[in-house]
Parts: sequence; structure tokens; C-alpha cells
Amino acid sequence: MLNKLALILAATLAAALPAVAADAPATDTATLSSAKIDLTPEEAAEREGRRACKAALCAAFRNPANGQNVACTVKKSLRKEQLEKIVSKAKVSWPWGRVVCTADLKADRAALSSALAADKQAVKFAPHTVSCDIEHDGEAPSKITAEMTPEVTFEKGKATKAVMNWGKVDGPTLVKGLMWTATDNTVNVLGSMIAADVNDFVTAKCDEVRTDWQGK
Repeated sequence: MLNKLALILAATLAAALPAVAADAPATDTATLSSAKIDLTPEEAAEREGRRACKAALCAAFRNPANGQNVACTVKKSLRKEQLEKIVSKAKVSWPWGRVVCTADLKADRAALSSALAADKQAVKFAPHTVSCDIEHDGEAPSKITAEMTPEVTFEKGKATKAVMNWGKVDGPTLVKGLMWTATDNTVNVLGSMIAADVNDFVTAKCDEVRTDWQGK
């Protein structure tokens, strides 16, 4: 059985590394991005808050000129129906409600642009911590944090491999019990989905906000 929470935390980090909005995918591929939905005011505010980070990442990937490294905080809410769609890729169900996650993103701009231009190059990101509140009906949300040090390999402008490199996980025993991060470190069950999200972001997603990053 695939790690349910690992999928959710990876989806949130994919919102930062690199599909910052994790909004509607441009194509119907097997990614961690969520399906297109009508946003609530809270979700719309979250998306707008991610826009600057998204533009900074696009500038890092698409502009070869040196500039500032990427450093920003992203917040992403995932509805129960979105979570069910994500974990269904692993043929499991989601037993709880909405999840709200935050992550501080740090990335070396020169490394990202260099990797995209190289025949083959791996980018190892700095250690990241994703913090999530998992809602339960009639109960206070459970809080869980997970550490990871993602690494993405690019070949001729496309991401071909992604590894989450899970670290320490903190949270309630029941919730942690579902987070079998060691399994993913061994067999890398999330890698192909994350690589697909990277490619969707660098192309279609960056084109959507071209005016925010072009020439910067």
C-alpha cells in the first residue's frame, strides 16, 4: 500500500518544487497537480500569494542570466475530493478531510537554469520541511511535518527522474503510521509523477505567467 500522506506532502512540495500553484494541469497527465476547480475566496487568495514564487522559479528556469536565488513561502489547501484523486493513483483512499500545507522554498537560480540547459544534470535542493494541518470531522486538525531533500535529474531540458529523499516525520502516531517514507526512499514510487509536474511547470505553467518573469 502506497504511503497516502507521502503523496499529499509530495503534492504540496510539488506546489513549491516546482508547480507552485499546483493548479489545473495544462494537460491531463499523471501528475500530482490537482484538477481544475472553482476556487473559494480563500483558495483564490492562496493562489495569488503563490504567484510571485511561481514567477521567481520560472525566471530561474527560463532566464539564463544570473539573478537572485529563489526564497519564498507557499501555502496550499487540498480539498477531500482533490486528495482522493491524488491518492487514487496509488489505488488507495483518503480517510480524512481537507489538508492545508505550507513550505518554505529555497532554490539556487544558477543550478536550475544550468540543469535545464545541460545534456544531463541533477539538481539537489536544500532540505525542505512541509507542515500540514489535516482536518477531521468534528475534531481539531492533526498537525504533521515532514523533512525532505528533493533531487531532480534533467536531460536535454526535461526532468527524467525525481527523488524526494524523505527525512524526519513528526505528528500523531495514527497519522505517522500511514507515512511509510522509507518505502518511497527505497522504490521511489512518487518520482515519475513529480518529474511530470516539473515538466508541466517549466513549459505550460511558466508560459501562463510569462509577463511576470520574462526579462527578470
